[in-house]
Amino acid sequence: MDLSVDGGRLRADLEANAAFGRIAYDDPEKRGRTNRTGTEANGAARDRLIECFEDAGMDVAVDAVGNLVGTWLPDSVDSDAAPVASGSHLDSVPEGGIFDGPLGVYAALEAVRAMQDVGIEPERPISVVSFTEEEGATFGNGLLGSSVATGVTDLDESLALENDSGETLGDALDRIGYRGSDEIDPAGWEAFYELHVEQDTVLEDASADAGVVTTITGITHCEATIEGEANHAGATAMGDRTDALAAASEFVLDVEAAANDIVDRESASAVGTVGSLAVSPNATNVVPGRVEAGVDVRDVEAESMEALVATARESLSRLERERGVETGFERPFDVDPTPMSDQLRDAAHAAAETAGRTAIDLHSGAAHDAMRVARVTDASLLFAPSRDGISHSPREWTDWADCAAATAVLAGALARVATGK
Repeated sequence: MDLSVDGGRLRADLEANAAFGRIAYDDPEKRGRTNRTGTEANGAARDRLIECFEDAGMDVAVDAVGNLVGTWLPDSVDSDAAPVASGSHLDSVPEGGIFDGPLGVYAALEAVRAMQDVGIEPERPISVVSFTEEEGATFGNGLLGSSVATGVTDLDESLALENDSGETLGDALDRIGYRGSDEIDPAGWEAFYELHVEQDTVLEDASADAGVVTTITGITHCEATIEGEANHAGATAMGDRTDALAAASEFVLDVEAAANDIVDRESASAVGTVGSLAVSPNATNVVPGRVEAGVDVRDVEAESMEALVATARESLSRLERERGVETGFERPFDVDPTPMSDQLRDAAHAAAETAGRTAIDLHSGAAHDAMRVARVTDASLLFAPSRDGISHSPREWTDWADCAAATAVLAGALARVATGK
């Protein structure tokens, strides 16, 4: 199962995909793209992927939410066997990097090509997947395509989601020609692998070629509101104020302190972030009357997430007592921590050993489509190193040799599962 991955071919794929939505910078250290779902750039990236599927002799399917699948069905496969699937996504955040998402899609395709090159005869079909709108930069909160495919999210509700211009996802997919009619059901897959750039420095620090994820972090998004009283910044005495922003500043620090405390006492992987503030009326000469705060809580341990959320609620209660503000708290988005398949992890480690690559266990602090697929079948997430841990940025970078090394691990794992060896 020591497959010869063609690093030059993989690089050519990633370079070609990077041209769709490419952003030009004077700084040679920056390679950015904006490839948002439903845009012309997104349609062009999809077109190229389908061409690659067809060139590799794969059958193509497109479902109603725009998920793409190319399936290799050589003569050796059992037509009734459940496919082994692998992939990621093509969409990006605004001014994102060129590896986040596309590496997983094109690495899976390169794995199929590598098997074809050496004449491996799998017993199961092998499918390469590109899920729609993983980033949540345009429609919804993220993981949209995989959420619809696995039954987490309603199709009609998803198609009705609107972008900033008021266009629905359904209309956007129609416009670029990717609102399909095929059925893509991950519950019918034997297994799913996703390769992604790490977006942290664990692999880089360990000089490892690949990471085998044990658990994908849980995520909860909370929305806190703090109501004070807007008033004149000059004419309102300090003792007569009910300043919503001053109260919100304490809330931000309370969340940070709670996260640090949990890291010290319970779980080193816990994080808590107040990442957005909307201040009203947001004028220099007005005492702030209202603040809306967005809170992001993550960990691989559900108990620590709940503790952080509880502390956030307690902070708001304290602010009501001590500062006279009124508060509200909602929790609109929850994803539980998701363990990856032990069997698939073992196959990945065996593939790394065979390929002469180093692979280490680690957790994922970011959400990925694999956590949705894991609800319905065995799933595994693999990482390639990220330079300085930078991602969602034009400075995101994974060396081409590192892309090929991690892809070799993926290819070996897919071959093991697909051949039963």
